[in-house]
Amino acid sequence: MDISRFDESILGRLTPDPLQFAFSGKKSAHAGRGGRPILDPGQQQAMFSGLLAAEPEPGRARCLYLHIPFCRVRCTFCSFFQYAASPTWIENYLQQLWQEMEAKAATRWAQAVPFDAVYVGGGTPTDMTAAQIGEMGRRLKTLFPLREDCEITLEGRLNGFSDDKYAAALNNGFNRFSFGVQSFDSKVRRAAKRLDEREQVLKRLSELTRGNEAPIILDLLFGLPFQDEACWQRDIADFLDSGAHGVDLYQLIEMQGTPMARLVEQGRQPPPAATPQKARLYAYGAQTLEAAGLRRLSSCHWARDERERSRYNALAKTSADVLPLGAGAGGSINGVALMQQRELQPYQSACDAGQWPVAMMMAPAPHFHRDGLIKAAFDKGLLDSRHWREQGQPELFAQLKPLLAIWQQRGLLTLGEEQAELTLAGRFWNVNLAQGALQALSPAQAATMPPAHFQPMEKNNATH
Repeated sequence: MDISRFDESILGRLTPDPLQFAFSGKKSAHAGRGGRPILDPGQQQAMFSGLLAAEPEPGRARCLYLHIPFCRVRCTFCSFFQYAASPTWIENYLQQLWQEMEAKAATRWAQAVPFDAVYVGGGTPTDMTAAQIGEMGRRLKTLFPLREDCEITLEGRLNGFSDDKYAAALNNGFNRFSFGVQSFDSKVRRAAKRLDEREQVLKRLSELTRGNEAPIILDLLFGLPFQDEACWQRDIADFLDSGAHGVDLYQLIEMQGTPMARLVEQGRQPPPAATPQKARLYAYGAQTLEAAGLRRLSSCHWARDERERSRYNALAKTSADVLPLGAGAGGSINGVALMQQRELQPYQSACDAGQWPVAMMMAPAPHFHRDGLIKAAFDKGLLDSRHWREQGQPELFAQLKPLLAIWQQRGLLTLGEEQAELTLAGRFWNVNLAQGALQALSPAQAATMPPAHFQPMEKNNATH
């Protein structure tokens, strides 16, 4: 590897404070590389049918992702809002989703091997009724083979998640719940168009965690308008006091076209935190959680309950297969990246016509299995040459070692003979490092290859 070919966008800056200044900022939520786009709709249909008619690759983990594209309120930071949560729209949509689930579940590929994890995301899936949540759980268990210890997550918001919805979910197979709190602070929440004041959020969390029936996971965002360091410290303390079993700390990524961007431009809100402040917020959160005894499962996720595995989110960052279901769902099978129709009308038309509701498809990126190993390692914060050898990549650690040595000089990792472990600063910049590693392994394309336009759905900074 010729290090001289790379600039600071890959190598990072040599600075006394790599946590705050190693890079200029985080450019995307996830690292990745796209393959060749498949543009012809007929070819897309034929290729997807071929994938689902074949046996799955032996030993590859498998997940289901179901997308519910409805929200009662659009958060100001969200660039993924699609549809208001009309009861009629949701009911009509679910009839199409059941139809798609039945068609995909009937395939050879779907029935060949049990699935390791299921994630129902959105949007706000908890805007479904209790009966609809129960029906979804029953259909998942009936239609698809699931491992005995399959992690089945329902994502949503605490507002409106009533006891009958919780009971319907628990009684029909859901065994993990992920709620987008983002911040407990009432002022921050109001500015972001979050529902409920701090006291209501804490009260509902106390009610849900009291029975200890399943892991309750929270998302917290750092960098929001009005969220200074004192506010963030209270957010972390509120999580620790809440009884919740795990937490994700996500960095706010400013995206054009969001309500937040317009409010800031109009002078109605202060701008979100700059990158150095977000770095300090991350460091405080990570250090405080670990000092409190929580286990770090990834660079952004901590658990204090042994039941909490964050299995779907970990697998979605690898080369695992993810079967997408629903309008706007993304996935990947055998390295073929998929994105389904986002708009309801073309999604419904495809389902009614007996077609797969595919909007975009990409052929496997070069070395997609290797890329998955790299993304997963940086997400976890540990690059292990022995694990990579076991996964059929015996030369990968040696190939990256010149770059890893530079990153060690930059204070982003500690490098040993067989492993490299990210420092606190490296964990904050883990997406930049993963993307840099992917680009460095393809020097001829390093200057032009962007992150993949779509990939298996992962939780991000716009979850509810």
